[in-house]
Amino acid sequence: MPDALDDSTLSAVLVHGLRPTKVTLADYDPGWPARFERRAAELRAILGDRARLIEHIGSTSVPGLAAKPIIDIVVGIDDPDDEPAYLPDLQAAGYDLRVREPEHRCLRTGEPDEQVNLHCYPPGHVEVRRYLAFRDRLRASETDRELYAATKRELAQREWRDINYYAEAKGPVIDEILGRAGWRG
Repeated sequence: MPDALDDSTLSAVLVHGLRPTKVTLADYDPGWPARFERRAAELRAILGDRARLIEHIGSTSVPGLAAKPIIDIVVGIDDPDDEPAYLPDLQAAGYDLRVREPEHRCLRTGEPDEQVNLHCYPPGHVEVRRYLAFRDRLRASETDRELYAATKRELAQREWRDINYYAEAKGPVIDEILGRAGWRG
């Protein structure tokens, strides 16, 4: 997402525009990893060697962490800006393009019961490394996991003009946790 988040910058990258939302968190579901594995197998079948990596990210990838019950996946695509090379295959499988920005596409599928956010970045992109560092830190640190959960619960009590504002509001605590993980970008 753009650095300075406002309605104008969001409208420039959101394919369907802003969507007001109320965040609903669920207790950790031990079935989430299996949901990821099913989607990962599907993505490997759809994309073949175009998928340089497929990783479970986000709160559903952290055992014990409350989360929106949406499986977040990052796929390493050599050039996400070259949409004809992969996007038609994902769309044919039911993935809907939601975000288009340089070196990043976000798609959604599985509504309403098996929701998935699919982030496509070049495999070595800083955001891929950041997602994985954050996930791994939360898996390893109960203190940071509890801090993040408390932050999310507090923020989930508000209504948001778009889910991206909720994500932005988590930024300071994410940066704090990444700092303890040794993240240097």
